Amino acid sequence: MTGEELILGIDFGGTKVAIGLADRAGSLLVTRRLDTDAQAGAGQVVSRALAAARKLLADEGAADRLVAIGVVSPGIVLEDRILLAPNVPGWEELRLRDLVAAEFEGVPIEVGTDAKAAALAEWRWGALADTDPAVFLSLGTGIAAAVLVGGRLLAGANGAAGEIGYNLLSPQDTDGFAGGAAPLEEAVGGRGLGGRASALLGRPVTAGELFGLARENAQAKELVGAALDELSMHVANLAIALDPQRIAVGGGLVRSADILLPALRERLAQAVPFPPELVSAKFDQDASLLGAIAIALDA
Repeated sequence: MTGEELILGIDFGGTKVAIGLADRAGSLLVTRRLDTDAQAGAGQVVSRALAAARKLLADEGAADRLVAIGVVSPGIVLEDRILLAPNVPGWEELRLRDLVAAEFEGVPIEVGTDAKAAALAEWRWGALADTDPAVFLSLGTGIAAAVLVGGRLLAGANGAAGEIGYNLLSPQDTDGFAGGAAPLEEAVGGRGLGGRASALLGRPVTAGELFGLARENAQAKELVGAALDELSMHVANLAIALDPQRIAVGGGLVRSADILLPALRERLAQAVPFPPELVSAKFDQDASLLGAIAIALDA
């Protein structure tokens, strides 16, 4: 690695943490990944991630060339807490910027929401380039969307624009946010799908494995089909409301794009007056990590 200035990105996810070093052009030079181990709580995730980031800098001899840090997380990252991020116990009580700043004293730090940052990376360097409006759809442990208009992220009055995981599923659905529920995320997100698949098949099954099983197992195929019916309706409604030029799909579930994308395209074609182009995100599993780099560069 040459002597250029470097940006550190940290992407905290529900099942994994991605850490990377990039140059000012946004090119990832080296990455590391570790399991979130969500059930062990929030503190250990942050501690292990920061230790891994320090080790990465040391291994690359890059500590003296670090000029900015971008950190992204599910939810709305505030100075003293994180809202709408229930998947890791204790996550909502974190002062994430302060924890990172204590480890990297004097280095500028920017924090943000993972899906929104990923959308910015895809618009700047990836599948959403030169499109307006543009939507990034994040399908993983959680479910979220991010909207760019004129290349600017739509934050919303409270930073919660695009949190479609809280969408209701029917007029009879009374168990929404006030009851501690995220109805759409629980129905079609990776954790919810994995839990139902495990109960159905009598053994631990991840959402990714479920999509693979759906190619040959009738029960798995039925479960995936119902989830895609639900998800595609919400994506179509989003497209009707926003009239985007293009939707890029990222997150862990896009590994099953051969099953996922045709179902979404079919519903968009049937339901939306002006169906947007639907594509896989360019950066697949690195969109949020590159988003962390992007917000650090902007700051």
